[in-house]
Amino acid sequence: MVATQEPAIGLPPSFTVTWDSLPQDYPLPEEPVENTGQPLIAGALREALELAQRIQPGQLIASNLGICATVNGELTLKAPDWMFVPQVQPLATSGDRKSYTPHREGQLPSIVMEFLSETDGGEYSHRHIPPIGKWFFYEQVLQIPTYIIFEPEGGLLEVYRHQGEQYQLEQPNTEGWHWFAELGLFLGTWRGEKEGRSGYWLRWWDEDETLLPWGVELVEQERQRADRLADYLRSQGINPDSL
Repeated sequence: MVATQEPAIGLPPSFTVTWDSLPQDYPLPEEPVENTGQPLIAGALREALELAQRIQPGQLIASNLGICATVNGELTLKAPDWMFVPQVQPLATSGDRKSYTPHREGQLPSIVMEFLSETDGGEYSHRHIPPIGKWFFYEQVLQIPTYIIFEPEGGLLEVYRHQGEQYQLEQPNTEGWHWFAELGLFLGTWRGEKEGRSGYWLRWWDEDETLLPWGVELVEQERQRADRLADYLRSQGINPDSL
């Protein structure tokens, strides 16, 4: 099911935002993963960036990590399926991040993604009273530059850019891709199989329009190169198994 975007309802009369850290004893919501495909899609996005050495020190790429903001005195958390933060401060103590508060812990995320599922998760919600909708939170409270909504079942990719005070839908290039200057990469959809999941995925392409491979694809490329080398050696009368 693809959610239908709510009509704009206008901004609330006024709201204030502060950047307060999550209290140590704050009970994080334990929402189950809606399907097995979502973490696979998120993980594949990061994997390609890591293998291509596109992740720089100080950057933060996370999935289902709560972004914190206090709106009119009430702490609000939204955990996008995938997000990219250009620069964060190192943790004061060892361990993993349990949440992320922009401006206090580092820069604002420049990209957030939500993956649609059979359950309407409010990705298009403009609700500005608690519980605040995701769209309103990303667009008006955080003012994140890019909001991406991906529907894996049908492969629909929507990229919204913050222009003025609202998100505007961006049209892709002729390949169906969108350019992300902060990563120096294009993002688009690709249909295929990985880790037992067959369907649409989000993939990265570099400025030369070369697909950033996954680990399994790199292994296959190395095998093919080894096979070609072995064939060449045999054509020269050399047994590759004897080398």
